[in-house]
Amino acid sequence: MANEIVFAVEEAPEGGYTASSVGDGYAIFTEGDDLEELREMVHDAVMCSFENELELPTQIRLHFVRDEVIPVDKTRPPFVRSETR
Repeated sequence: MANEIVFAVEEAPEGGYTASSVGDGYAIFTEGDDLEELREMVHDAVMCSFENELELPTQIRLHFVRDEVIPVDKTRPPFVRSETR
């Protein structure tokens, strides 16, 4: 029995969210239009993926992954932190 199964959650480019299991050799993927639907879909996918109740995890962790791109302005001088107190 696994105590916990972890899903990486990302915003889908076409809208909504995707969730895929990570680690422990599981290959579970699902998606939802919003976070409420995604939570339901993840729960249902986990329930359908384990053959017996003894293998079923006791909890599901959703790990939200978000990329942020920061453009580099080559004309701006670097930030220097002041050491005055």
